[in-house]
Order: sequence, then C-alpha cells, then structure tokens
Amino acid sequence: MAAFPPYPTHPPAHHPHPPGVASRHAYWWQRRWVKYGALITLLVLSGLVILALVRRETGTEGFLVGLGLAVLPVPLLLAAFRWLDRVEPSPWRNMLFAFAWGACAAALIAIVANSFATHWIATATADPSGADTLGATVIAPVVEESAKAAAVLLLFLFRRRDFTGIVDGVVVAGVTATGFAFTENILYLGNAFGTDQLNGDGGITSVTAATFFVRVIMSPFAHPLFTVLTGIGFGVAALSGDRQRVRRALLPLAGLILAMGMHALWNGSATFGPYGFLAVYGAFMVPAFGLLTWLVIWTRQRELRTVREELPAYAAAGWLTPAEPLALGSLRARRLARDHARRHFGKAAARTVAEYGAYATSLAFLRHRGRRGRAGADFGVREQQLLHALWRRREVAQPALNHAARMTVPVVAAPWPVYGVHGVPVQPPGYRSYGPAAPYPSYGPHTPHNPYNPYRTQP
Repeated sequence: MAAFPPYPTHPPAHHPHPPGVASRHAYWWQRRWVKYGALITLLVLSGLVILALVRRETGTEGFLVGLGLAVLPVPLLLAAFRWLDRVEPSPWRNMLFAFAWGACAAALIAIVANSFATHWIATATADPSGADTLGATVIAPVVEESAKAAAVLLLFLFRRRDFTGIVDGVVVAGVTATGFAFTENILYLGNAFGTDQLNGDGGITSVTAATFFVRVIMSPFAHPLFTVLTGIGFGVAALSGDRQRVRRALLPLAGLILAMGMHALWNGSATFGPYGFLAVYGAFMVPAFGLLTWLVIWTRQRELRTVREELPAYAAAGWLTPAEPLALGSLRARRLARDHARRHFGKAAARTVAEYGAYATSLAFLRHRGRRGRAGADFGVREQQLLHALWRRREVAQPALNHAARMTVPVVAAPWPVYGVHGVPVQPPGYRSYGPAAPYPSYGPHTPHNPYNPYRTQP
C-alpha cells in the first residue's frame, strides 16, 4: 500500500474528480443532470400511473382510508433501518430513490405483470381459482422480488462507493421493500374497506380490521424481510474482490432466490389449512426476523471495530488526533460529540461532526479493503478526497470528538510504545493523556522529518 499523503498546511487548490464523473466535453446524454432527470421522470410517471390504478381499483374513499392506514408502519420501519445504518449512514438521495422505486416503479411492475400472468393462466386453464393460487404462490414472488431487487442492483452498480457491505445491502433492500409494502397495503386495505361498504360491516370484525391486523400489526416486516435476503447477497458481493467475478454474480442471485422462496412460502401459507398461516408465521417468519436482526447488529459492531483498528494509522501520520479512532469507533462517543458541538456552536456544528464521522468511517473501510487487496484503481484518489474532507471539518469536529473521548475513555495512549535512550519508554509528540481535566490538545501536522511518523518523507 502506498504511503499516507502528507498532512496539508493549507487547503487544496482543487479536488480530483472521482472516476466515472463526466467531464464538460461529454455527450449530452452522459451528463449527470440528464441521467437524474430521466430517473426522476420515470419515478414520477410510475407514481402517477400507480396512483390512478389503485384509485380506480379501490375508489376515492377506499384509497384515502387505505392511504391513512398504510402509512402508519412506514415511519417505524424507516427509523429502524436508519438506526441500523448509524455507523456509515447512506446518503439521503439513495434512501429516497430506494423508497420511491419500491412504492412506484416496483409496485407498478408487480401490478401489471401479476395481473397479466394470472389472466393468461386463467384463460389457458379455464380455472380462475387455480390461476389465483398459482399467481400468488409462484408468479407474485418472482415478479415482486425481481422488481424490488432492481433498486438494489442499480445502487450497487452506480453508487458503488456508498455500497460497501452487508449493512448497506440490508438498508437499501429494506427501504425499497418498505415503499413497495406501503403501496400494496393501500390497495389491500382500500379493497377491504370497499368490501365492508358493500356488505354493511364495520367494527373490529370487519374485513378492513382483519386486513389491518394481519398486514400492519402482525407482519409489517414481511416484505422487508424477503428483500433483505437479496440485500445480504449484494452486501457480501460488495465485500468480495474485483477478481472474484463469479462470486460477485452468484451471491446476489442466491439471495434473490432465497427471497423468492420465503415469499412463496408466506403467500402459500393460506393453502396449508386453517392454521397454516400461524404455523408459517411462528416457525419461519419470526425466527428468520430474529436471526437477520442479530446478523445486522453483529455486522454493525464489526464495522465499528474496523474503524477503531484502521484509523490509528492516520492518527500516527498526523491526520487525526490520538483520541479520534476510539471516539469514532463508538456510537455513544459520536452522539456525545454531536451533542457537545450542538450545545456550544449550534445545529450546523452538529451536522459537521456527523459528516466528519461519516467520512472517517468511509476512510477506515477504504483502508481495510486496500489492505486486503480489494480496493479499486481509484484508491489513492478516493483516499485524498476523504482526507481533505476531514481536513476541512477538523476545527469543529476534533474538539468535540476529543471531548467525547474524555467522557467515554479516561486515557488514550499511543498506538504502540516508542523507546528512547537506554530503552526508557517515551511518548511521541502530540500524544497525551485525555483525563477529565485535560485541556483540548493543540494538534498540528507532523513535520516531514519527524522520527515518530512511520510514513514520513525521506530526506
């Protein structure tokens, strides 16, 4: 791995452009605003069409009732996925795209494809009842999971820097499925309300109440659970090296097949008898939900450990203070740092500290991939960009993180002992104890000939 870049003494005059960004001489269809405009237009048109289809199916009153009930679990699910994504939060643009794709594009594909396939089977077999069962247990899982997986695939291909591991795959897949379930719940709840209106039913025994209990109370995590399996496949593929092309292709496919299988089992549970639904729910859905939750939380703790292990090298090179790796490797310390900055300098400072933590985490993950030989050809460019992003925010973030380190870790020592004359341990310049009464460190760049800088420039 190449030596660390020297600590800057002044802001860089310009920043290198990341690979893949079109230059001013690119063709018009390659420009970023054209791509974004086409994508936004596609999602808006899909949303308008799906809105018209659902409203025609449920009626205006049924649509409004379904919308009001279907929106209830959405904030809870989104908050849960954002909580899982606290170590290296995904950009809000990616999350907005994932939710919009699930609610608009994927839902439209599913409604059109499922209706067409079920109608074709019913016409070919002259058995409408059998066609509905086959459509629910075979056609719907394949179509719906493929449509939702398209959002994960697009972000994996075109937002590769933001897609670095299992947690990213889980979050993207879960948010996409949450959007899909939101639109589907509007349709089911709206139709149930229409049935109650025709039959004159109401109260807790109504079809609407039963549908709400099953889809919103008992199984709001059903669609996210299925698609998360696809996301895990993409997440493990993101951890693979560029030369492991077969593995990178097969793992997402295996995750997609598992998602389709669990979806088919869930949809087919109604055909297993009067207690088939409860049996599948208790024997498969709840254990799978618990296992995947444990896996994601364990992966998040592993990411924090990576931050604590990789960033000390940048502290030794002078880019970070000695306390920062430990503070950035603790969610509690990060929260204390944001609170400290907000209390003394306002919300903008808290956002700066949060951005600093996100960039530092990306830097740690980049170095981790580089040490394992899995970094791309743009490793040096990306490292420079992340280091300069940290440099621009250091005046606000570093004091807050050092304060958080003092509150959570009483003493921060040098990452390795340094011995002086006669073997007596000495402490390198810039390292000090961070006890409760210690002042903020005055931290400057290492000089090129500092003997304690292992990445110094040779004279």
